Amino acid sequence: MLPAAAVFYFPWEINSGVAREGESVRTFGRLTCYQPEESRATLSAQHASAQHQVAVQTMFVEPFDPVIGAQYTVLGEVENVEGVGLMVRARVLNCVDGVNLALLQKAINEQRSFFKERETKEAGRPSPADPT
Repeated sequence: MLPAAAVFYFPWEINSGVAREGESVRTFGRLTCYQPEESRATLSAQHASAQHQVAVQTMFVEPFDPVIGAQYTVLGEVENVEGVGLMVRARVLNCVDGVNLALLQKAINEQRSFFKERETKEAGRPSPADPT
């Protein structure tokens, strides 16, 4: 059986507790720091007037050629690391420099509203085993 598909979270949602430990997530951000000796990278994103950072464990995607300042997307699992907080253990880390962030955020919101609408429709529909 395959694991559930990863949910796209905004970087400011990762550390705010919306994403839970063990959950598969997708997120994005600008690579601001890479520490190869610790297999750790930091992605940053601006939201409103605040700068948000996501710690990324890069052990499973190394070796990779980091481009500091470039946009990246990451797919991985959230884990709670002592002294760091929530960290994404990357399974995939792709450079997507040049991506239109406003369009990406709009697409994520559209996807969320689609899934929410689909869930409400399925919740209102009787199951096939239901005799009513």
